[in-house]
Amino acid sequence: MHFLYRMYRSWGLTLPKSRSLRKCRAFPLAVLPLFALLWGCAGVVSPGSSSSETFRLSGTISPQSAGNGTTVALSGPISASTTNNSSGNYSFSGLANGTYAVTPSRSGYLFAPSVQSVSIDGSDVSGIDFTASLQSTYSVQLTWQASTSNVIGYNVYRSTVSGGPYTQINTALNASTNYVDNTVASGATYFYVVTSVDASNVESTFSNQVSVTVPTP
Repeated sequence: MHFLYRMYRSWGLTLPKSRSLRKCRAFPLAVLPLFALLWGCAGVVSPGSSSSETFRLSGTISPQSAGNGTTVALSGPISASTTNNSSGNYSFSGLANGTYAVTPSRSGYLFAPSVQSVSIDGSDVSGIDFTASLQSTYSVQLTWQASTSNVIGYNVYRSTVSGGPYTQINTALNASTNYVDNTVASGATYFYVVTSVDASNVESTFSNQVSVTVPTP
């Protein structure tokens, strides 16, 4: 069977009009809506999740008097800084998914914790809070008896809770039997322990604990 055809345009769709050298059945009209439907669907983009979606991170620094005016720095996939408002609240918006470090700072104050790691994964994050305290003009001087074993130095640990957990506060192995802690807050109570380290870098168990309460100015 051979066909000759001319081109016609109908509803934006080019369709052939056929005629046969012999008798031939024409296309049924009922087929046209199917062609039109298929043509209309071509190139349709289904809605999906947008990679440009962003989120918000927020928190509070207490007490309010210390939080007001504190600078909070954000580092990670996006870096930024902001200043707490009069209520001690702060926030960052327009953040992408990822892991961020949040660090408060204000002259004359210490913050607990000093930094927090926060992960954003598809939703806003709130409650990243800190407690501020006036930095003391005092320092704590620690002394201890030398180990009877052959050691190369000591590590000093501190906690605000009796019995720990303790955090090491010396940045390098301490070769002497004394240490000065200059990072104490007024009115706070600290608990200290010491360990010794031998030439093979084997660390001893904790010493006995001592406590110190820093005066309030």
